Amino acid sequence: MKALIVEDYAPLQKSVCKAIREIGWVVDAAHDGEEGQWLAENHAYDVIVLDIMLPKLSGLEVLRRLRSRGIPTPVIILTAKDGVDDRTRGLDMGADDYLVKPFFLNELISRLKALVRRAYRQQDPTLCVGDLIIDTSARVVRCEGREVTLTAREYSLLEYLARRTGQLVTRAEIWDHLYETYGGGTSNVVDVYVGYLRKKLRRADKADLIHTRRGQGYILKEGE
Repeated sequence: MKALIVEDYAPLQKSVCKAIREIGWVVDAAHDGEEGQWLAENHAYDVIVLDIMLPKLSGLEVLRRLRSRGIPTPVIILTAKDGVDDRTRGLDMGADDYLVKPFFLNELISRLKALVRRAYRQQDPTLCVGDLIIDTSARVVRCEGREVTLTAREYSLLEYLARRTGQLVTRAEIWDHLYETYGGGTSNVVDVYVGYLRKKLRRADKADLIHTRRGQGYILKEGE
């Protein structure tokens, strides 16, 4: 999964980004409202953490603009303890959740996971595709009953495909979720990691779970 953090207080931004990366997600960060709006409009995110008090453009104005442009990405707003009006306005403007500062990082992580499950209409943290089972809470993968050892990048790719089971996922979408915006890799990185996954998920006498649509992308599903 990929998150955008829009927070101008550097120590808090650093702590939040670190906590999210520790659960295997990809994170982009912005220091002001204008940068946050630009990133949210030009890149695909699964969830946005948006502070209310931001330089250049307030969090509420960023939220208003995103929703007016039809961007449905789940947003959790961060507010001050006495910012009741900001909380209610944020929720009325399309925010999905809020947290009052100061907050515990583990609570933020739990809320982010819940928002992602809700966005993908998957309340159960365990994803199943045929005999492939992905426990997203423990980050454990089993195929035909055997545990499959994956790198952090392989797991992130598999979870993303599994959350969109049966749907065509383009290489561009995978790239955007696999890397942070200012990171990157070689041009064939998506194909390379899909190849790694195919080998590790190969089953005796059964078709591969990851199917290629030449020139388009990939689909994770049972059967073809």
